[in-house]
Amino acid sequence: MTALLQVSGLTKRFRGLTAVAEVTFAVQAGGIHGLIGPNGAGKTTLFNLVSGVVPPTEGRISLDGRAIERLPVHARAGLGLARTFQNLRLFEDMTVLENVATGAHARLRATPWDILFRLPAGRAEERALRADALELLEFVGLGPQAGRRAGDLAYGEQRRLEIARGLAARPRLLLLDEPAAGMNPRETADLAAVLRRVRGRGVTLLLVEHDMGFVMELCDRITVLNFGRRIAEGTPAEVRADPAVIEAYLGARGASRLARREVAS
Repeated sequence: MTALLQVSGLTKRFRGLTAVAEVTFAVQAGGIHGLIGPNGAGKTTLFNLVSGVVPPTEGRISLDGRAIERLPVHARAGLGLARTFQNLRLFEDMTVLENVATGAHARLRATPWDILFRLPAGRAEERALRADALELLEFVGLGPQAGRRAGDLAYGEQRRLEIARGLAARPRLLLLDEPAAGMNPRETADLAAVLRRVRGRGVTLLLVEHDMGFVMELCDRITVLNFGRRIAEGTPAEVRADPAVIEAYLGARGASRLARREVAS
C-alpha cells in the first residue's frame, strides 16, 4: 500500500508549551490507522493540525503527495479530508436526513440563485443530495430513521449519523475523534462493523480512541504518542508488547510489576 497521509516532523507550540514535538507517521491508503496515548499525549492537537483547525509551528503534512499544512479547513475538505469530533456536533432540531445532507456542502455546484429560485440546476442537485443521503443512512443502519429529529436518536445512533454526514463529503481520508466514546459494548460492536464497511468503500480511516479493545481489534497499524512525541508504531500486536507503551500507560512502577508477573508466569 502507498501512504495517503504523510506527517513529517510535525510540531506545535503554544506560548512556549510544546504540545506536539517532531511527530512523523504515515497512514496507508485503504487502511485503518489508530492514534493512541495517555491523557495529555497530544492526540487531539495532532488531529487538529492534520484537519486544519490549528496551524503547525513546524513540519509538513501531505495528502496524496500534496502539501496541505498551510491550507484552510475547507480547502482540505475539497481535497478529500473529512473529520468527526469527540463532542457530537449534530443539528439536533433538523431531521436525520437533513443532517447528512449538510455534510455535502463542500461539493455543491449549484449557485445560491439556482437553489433560491428553484431553478433546474438547483432542483437536480437537491434530488441527487437527497438520494446520496438516503443511501448513506441505509449504509450506517439508519435508513428507517431518516425523518426523525436528530436529537431524538439514541447516543450510538447519533455517532453513526455523524459518520454518515462525514461520508457525505465523499472523503478519501476520514478522521474520527474518539468515535466509541460513551458507547456500551453493543454500540461499540455495531460501530466497528460500520467502520469496516466504510473501509470497504475505499475510505481510509485515522482515528483517536481511548477504548484499547476497540483499537486493537479494528486497526491495521497504531501510532502511540506520549508527552507530544511518538514513542511507538506498529501492528496492534507489536504495540501491545512494546515496553515504552506499557510504561506510558501504567507508569514505571506498573510496568515493572507487569514485567515481574510475566517472568513469573
